[in-house]
Amino acid sequence: MSNGNTDQDGPGPDRRALKRQAILEAAARLFAREGFAGCEMELVAAEAGIAKGTLYLYFPGKQELFFACVDWGMSWMQQTVRAAAESTADPMERIAVAIRAYLAFFEEHPEYVELVIQERAIFRDRKQPTYFEYRAANLGYWKDLYSQLIAAGRFRGDLPVERITDTIGSLLYGAMFTNHFVGRKVSLDEQKGALLQVIFRGLLSDSERERFNLPHP
Repeated sequence: MSNGNTDQDGPGPDRRALKRQAILEAAARLFAREGFAGCEMELVAAEAGIAKGTLYLYFPGKQELFFACVDWGMSWMQQTVRAAAESTADPMERIAVAIRAYLAFFEEHPEYVELVIQERAIFRDRKQPTYFEYRAANLGYWKDLYSQLIAAGRFRGDLPVERITDTIGSLLYGAMFTNHFVGRKVSLDEQKGALLQVIFRGLLSDSERERFNLPHP
């Protein structure tokens, strides 16, 4: 599995970078299954098929390894979502395919949901959880996209772009956790469609929009 990422081990898919990636993926599965306290470095080395001493050449300790796993997963997720968005030219369609890619990523890699939960529960003194660091770093792309849609008259102009990004981001974050804890009740495409209906059309009928003095879609 590769997300095309280059990391501190050097540019390109060299042997050291690929080995580091394999360690991170093995460790992420173990942290998710055993929990931070129960995942010892010996277990990670065995899962990755390397000597314990080799593992320490890449990561000085369990905490550093855990943070690297979370960082890797959130970077991979953001790259996956961005690649999906950029696979189509139409801005509205970019939103649709990005939503599906986001939901699919966490369904295919549930270990990263578990790591997000553990990071928040165990390392509460961190300035900001890794998930939200990556979310903040990628907001500019989505703000620009929503601004384009507003300028083109395809999105309402009476909502600040920040409120749009916050609301859509929160909906997806909640859907990701709900899917993980209780499972999806419909297909990914149906779930994506329902989210888009709420985001793009809202819930209120025309009569209720008039009652609350809201603009019609």
